[in-house]
Amino acid sequence: MMRQWFDSDYRPPGWEGDDKLTDAIDWRRCLPFIVLHLGCLSVLWVGFSWAALVAALLLYAVRMFAITAFYHRYFSHRSYRTSRWMQFLFAVLGNTSCQRGALWWASVHRHHHQHSDEAPDAHSPRVRGFIWSHIGWLTSPKNFPTDYSRIRDLEQFPELVFLNRHDQIVPLLYGAFLWFTGWLLERYAPGLGTNGAQMFVWGFFISTVILLHATFFINSLAHVFGSKRFKTDDDSRNSLLLALLTLGEGWHNNHHRYAGSARQGFFWWEIDVSYYLLKMLSWMGLIWDLKAVPPSVYREAEQLKQSAQTRGA
Repeated sequence: MMRQWFDSDYRPPGWEGDDKLTDAIDWRRCLPFIVLHLGCLSVLWVGFSWAALVAALLLYAVRMFAITAFYHRYFSHRSYRTSRWMQFLFAVLGNTSCQRGALWWASVHRHHHQHSDEAPDAHSPRVRGFIWSHIGWLTSPKNFPTDYSRIRDLEQFPELVFLNRHDQIVPLLYGAFLWFTGWLLERYAPGLGTNGAQMFVWGFFISTVILLHATFFINSLAHVFGSKRFKTDDDSRNSLLLALLTLGEGWHNNHHRYAGSARQGFFWWEIDVSYYLLKMLSWMGLIWDLKAVPPSVYREAEQLKQSAQTRGA
């Protein structure tokens, strides 16, 4: 089991098959996740500095963008195109979020859209309750393996498969980078009042845990709280609060109506920071062919709005 922490595709001798896995909590697999949360308590020893707080907030924003724009809109939905080098960079940056490899993330998410709020859905509040949809499903051995049959378009890139198999490497390097950066600041900019340990605790533990739960809210809270513009078969909701917290992912009902779009805030007043940044990357030529929301979807939204107004009159 220890080997699987560093090679998620490893299967020990006598393995019966992934189809034999259950939803029972696997505490050994959960250990790194538990350590990540307990690590936040280290702030009692390393203390506070404005430099560490600003670093934590900036790293939250950068990595949230990596999850929303790269792991979600690119790897899961292929809502735009990019080069192979940028694709690799996207996977590395997203991996610093400690949400495993891009291929596992895309595999689970594609399955979610195929079975949203149905019995096979790995994280549906309707099926298994709020706590399970938010965090419980991550403790299950059944949801740990990567189903490569869902990501044949990505499996062809060996560098992505390597990152996915060894999804602990990037977070470890990220943590080392933070500690080293803090040490440099302590030595060459002592006026900032920070150091290696403090930068590590704030930039790795605290920033990452907040990032994790903000992301998980889309699985849980975005299927419970908010409004429904479109009549979808699931419980997806739109929420400005979640959109602000996740740089645009909170327009979840929009997304479940048309998942292929590079934007999730379908209208100008629906704030979608990830889409704005993707547009900037497209102007720089780093990505291209951003998929738009079809006119038919806008017509449907207008018809539903008019129908609601008629019923309310």
